[in-house]
Amino acid sequence: MPDLSHGDPADAAAVNSLRSAVMRLGRRLKHQRVDESLSPTEMSVLGTLARCGSATPGELARKEHVQPPSMTRIVALLEAKGLVRLEPHPDDRRQKVVSQTETAEAMLEESRRKRNAWLAALAEGLDEDEWAKLRAAAPVLEKLAHL
Repeated sequence: MPDLSHGDPADAAAVNSLRSAVMRLGRRLKHQRVDESLSPTEMSVLGTLARCGSATPGELARKEHVQPPSMTRIVALLEAKGLVRLEPHPDDRRQKVVSQTETAEAMLEESRRKRNAWLAALAEGLDEDEWAKLRAAAPVLEKLAHL
């Protein structure tokens, strides 16, 4: 594993290039939204629920790196839009459990389809060697995203 604290110029350049590319690609992907009424944070919460399953607002706040009062507001907005439901916690009646609705599942699926199609169209501009490198890098990028 490279030690980036010692300033290897090649590693620093790679990190800089990766950061720039991921940010640019992320911004472009955000424009491929299905529902323009949802904020990126609301979409992220729905994505977390899809990946991790039902959770309390506190658990969602930790996973999304936001303060609990902010998550309470986000969950209330999503509930008002019919995208999540709140149910009593099975072990702690003081808490609620947030689950996504079928409407949210369908919207996320359509969003994934649209974004995947957009990325696939971009990837058509890659040659075979670049495409092979991208396939090999995908699991590493996925790991970085969840560290």
